[in-house]
Amino acid sequence: MASRNGQHRRGALDPLREVRAPQDPGCDVFLTGTVFLDIIFTGLDSAPVRGTESWARGMGQSPGGVANMATALARLGLRTSLAAAFGDDFYGEYCWDALAQGEGIDLSQSRTVPGWHSPVTVSMAYEGERTMVSHGHEAPPPAGPGPFPDCPPRARAAVASLEPGRQEEWIAAAAGRGARIFADVGWDETGRWDLDGLAGLAHCEAFLPNAGEAMRYTGEDDPRAAARKLAERVPIAVVTMGEQGSYAVDGRTGETAEVPAITVEALDPTGAGDVYVAGFLTGTLAEWPLADRLAFAGLTAALSVQEFGGSLSAPGWPEVAAWWYGVRSLPGGVPEGLRHYGFLDGLLPGDAPSPEPTGARRRAVPTIGFRNTA
Repeated sequence: MASRNGQHRRGALDPLREVRAPQDPGCDVFLTGTVFLDIIFTGLDSAPVRGTESWARGMGQSPGGVANMATALARLGLRTSLAAAFGDDFYGEYCWDALAQGEGIDLSQSRTVPGWHSPVTVSMAYEGERTMVSHGHEAPPPAGPGPFPDCPPRARAAVASLEPGRQEEWIAAAAGRGARIFADVGWDETGRWDLDGLAGLAHCEAFLPNAGEAMRYTGEDDPRAAARKLAERVPIAVVTMGEQGSYAVDGRTGETAEVPAITVEALDPTGAGDVYVAGFLTGTLAEWPLADRLAFAGLTAALSVQEFGGSLSAPGWPEVAAWWYGVRSLPGGVPEGLRHYGFLDGLLPGDAPSPEPTGARRRAVPTIGFRNTA
């Protein structure tokens, strides 16, 4: 199965077209992690109550875990390579096909593990929040000297999720081969909140924690002050502040930028953080101004929370175009608070979203599969 590599989709907008050169690596972004089979229930009026049965008005399935980030990157037109273990079961086969064939993600670094079942997460979305139940076992290590066939491939960038006290050798290897490292971080279960415990941070170009994480790691009581302090450790610090938007500091130049959030009705926040990182990474590789990168990342995250699921909800350029053309067509013109999205005019072709090539799938089919009766 490892020979079935996804190809970059034809006809997709390439945000890096102005900066590509013949000597550049063929891979734009490399990432690794655990792929889950996500089962998402939506349309719940409240949290499930013990001893009762709850019916959801909507349901879908999709690859989750690291697949959320990989899908978000691929849908924005980046040539994405994923190294992951896939279960030797129907779930694993579905996730492989959804990512390789449905999203055009390169899985040549991935492998199917005989006798290992896919990790599964059940996510229940209600009241703009989510509750998840997961099950799985760590995949057995592969035979050979390292986890990847080419450890890791040469790439423009790599995405890492930093964990306190955990050394990820591939991060240093990727940085040593010229990749720009973009990292987020999860909640520190140890309670130490020690930046020195994030071993991969020294190799990062950009660090993107949320406000709570940033303030705990720096000891600051303001997210903007936390970002400025983080910029002493990494070239670019980005702090997401929920409904307040996001704030970034470029420690090399001293430039700062702040962009407010777009107000939307959130259906499911699953994967929104991954989508945000993908949007910021895209703008950074495309060499956009700092404020445009924040705006684009915030826009893609806002679009994602209006749909259910993690990888299912990641927007591509058709969704971005539909939103911007909708804003431009408002009777009073583009509202004052959204005029900083004018940079999209230079990216999107024409005056209306263009249809995709015949037979192309904009998103993976949100089910484990229908039988082909043809």
